[in-house]
Amino acid sequence: MERPLDVTSCEREPIRIPGAIQPHGVLLAVDPEQLVVRQAAGEPGSLGVAAGGLPLGRQLEEWSTPLAALVRQFQANRAPGGFQGSLSEAGRPVDVTVHGGKGRVLLIELEPGDPERAGAAACLAEVEEATGAFERAHDNEELLHQAAVLFRRITGFDRVMVYRFLEDNSGQVVAEDQAPGLHSFLDHRFPASDIPSQARDLYVRNTVRVIPDVTYRPLPLERAPGEPDDGPLDLSDCVLRSVSPIHLRYLENMGVAASASISIVAGDVLWGLIACHHMTPRRLPYEVRAMCRVLARVLSRQIGAQADAAIHRQRIRLRAMEDDLLGRLAREDGFEDGLERHATAFTQLISADGMAICRGGRVEIHGDCPEPHQVEAIRDWLLAAEMVQPFATETLPERFAAASEFVATGAGLLSIVLNRADGLAILWFRREQLQVVKWGGNPHQAMTVDAASGQLTPRASFELWQETVRGRARAWSRAEIETAGRLRIRLVELRQGKQLGILNGQLHGMIQDKEKLLAEQANLLTQKDLLLHEVNHRVQNSLQLVSSFLSLQMRGSQDPHVLAQLEEARRRLHAVALVHRRLYQTEQVQSVEMGRYLDELRQDLVSSFGPEWAEQLQVRSDTISVPTDQAVSLGLIVTELVVNSAKYAYQGKVGPIIVQLRELAGRAITLTVADRGVGEAVSSGTGFGLRMVQALCAQWQGSIDHQDNRPGRRVVITFRAAAA
Repeated sequence: MERPLDVTSCEREPIRIPGAIQPHGVLLAVDPEQLVVRQAAGEPGSLGVAAGGLPLGRQLEEWSTPLAALVRQFQANRAPGGFQGSLSEAGRPVDVTVHGGKGRVLLIELEPGDPERAGAAACLAEVEEATGAFERAHDNEELLHQAAVLFRRITGFDRVMVYRFLEDNSGQVVAEDQAPGLHSFLDHRFPASDIPSQARDLYVRNTVRVIPDVTYRPLPLERAPGEPDDGPLDLSDCVLRSVSPIHLRYLENMGVAASASISIVAGDVLWGLIACHHMTPRRLPYEVRAMCRVLARVLSRQIGAQADAAIHRQRIRLRAMEDDLLGRLAREDGFEDGLERHATAFTQLISADGMAICRGGRVEIHGDCPEPHQVEAIRDWLLAAEMVQPFATETLPERFAAASEFVATGAGLLSIVLNRADGLAILWFRREQLQVVKWGGNPHQAMTVDAASGQLTPRASFELWQETVRGRARAWSRAEIETAGRLRIRLVELRQGKQLGILNGQLHGMIQDKEKLLAEQANLLTQKDLLLHEVNHRVQNSLQLVSSFLSLQMRGSQDPHVLAQLEEARRRLHAVALVHRRLYQTEQVQSVEMGRYLDELRQDLVSSFGPEWAEQLQVRSDTISVPTDQAVSLGLIVTELVVNSAKYAYQGKVGPIIVQLRELAGRAITLTVADRGVGEAVSSGTGFGLRMVQALCAQWQGSIDHQDNRPGRRVVITFRAAAA
């Protein structure tokens, strides 16, 4: 019998203690000592188990000896609750699950088994294949798409969505795979009220939830005659637990006849769900649920690994840029003046649209920022509120009301205070980024109250409902906020060091001989710097001159073959020139940090190929420093392989190309260039580019392996980093 819905809130609905089960199985609440059935629900005849109805008040052995033996074995093993095996009743398998029941009772669930269930070997093969697909995914988007495809294949459901919870507990469909003709919910958002907090808690505890038929009628729990009322049974761990009527109505409104949810749990936090929908009733037998549970854990770890790797790469890249920038600032005579001279680099370091330097009553603006008087107002607010340093928000108008006047340039703020007494602070700004959010139905009408019954009713429409979100900027990443915090500490130390240096200089001025010696040393260093700068300038000019000659020769030729060869030569020259440019911009001339070098090489290649390649050509690199001559070789190899993939893999069109540089144990390094094209990229032959790659690999005792990328081609070069 259906309970009336609580009209005050879904949060108050007793979903853990519904007092009923779904009708496709049987639930027994058994005394753990005598195995006497104290409560029960279901229709045993539908499973072919022991005719005569529910065994209320009877011992389990009297009703089913094989079932009692399984339960006794469970108790003897002191095993955690879970699947205990199958019984063969009336020629049909019946799956048995036992839960501890917190000492008062044992909860025994009986479900129909799959007569054609796959064996352990087949299940393991399925899991192994899916795990391999997860591990081969290049990025998070591909990983989640693979998850939707694989979970749909395993479950057989019509639609499978990867649903991610956002910071405000709303959710978004980030990947989807579905049968032809079904409505797509990809990129749609759903309000937090669709999955209340107590339901999210249950998803963490019970990671697989199945509703074979959303139109079912719940079967209530019955007590044995004379059995005292000890309160409702907690069915949180039970697969058969009856579902909230509101949720069932919600699914019916979506046109769904059966559903399954597999939790993606990272640590103890619910990251998201694999949400499965079927347009007709459909069961999910135990072995499929077990595979889904295992794969969800693998997927969770892979999502975490992808996120950790991405933020680690960003941290390393930002730390390298930070060290280089502070090294240049340390060589400046004055701290504040030097800070302003390098403002553009500081802005780029944090990926901001603009930066303001406040000192006393002066405000220096660089890039897109609010007006100076508005920046001063923000600075004063930060100082008065004594904000935690660094302070970061992508919704400044929500924290500082006056920001609504300049939201176009100042929707996002990241700030650090270097000296409160002097009013010395740095403020980075990001522009407003209008965001069109696609909702699965109107989120402001997630629940309504039925006028006739007074009961809560979920919305009936899930049609696309778009909303434009204003007043928000692109969010600051954890790595960017960490960089700002580090900058604050290091800039304060640098400023104090320069002030101390001034005092020391004044003291040294009292000692004439020492002053003369320091002046001579400074003069020698200046001459050395001037000489080195002149040499670097001339080498760079020479490389630029050769590049210009090649460009002139290209304009004078009409032969496509000659033009292609000249363009390849120009790209190779750029790869060499890029290494040189990296060397004379830093004091370290013996080695090159490959992550930053490959990022800049990627930018040069995108400029050559065209802007449509900006999103398709990706570079991922560990923090690896190699000798200068080895860096030149790697730059030439990457250039050749990327050009080769762009030319042959997509037959003149645009497609993804991934460049990865990884450091293995023992200084071994792998360089991978992979595409997703037609698989016809040149892997053998006598072309000059291929011969050059082979010669460069041989120079560093490296190996080349051409692999099928399913689809596309993958070239893996393994070599050992030379000593710098």
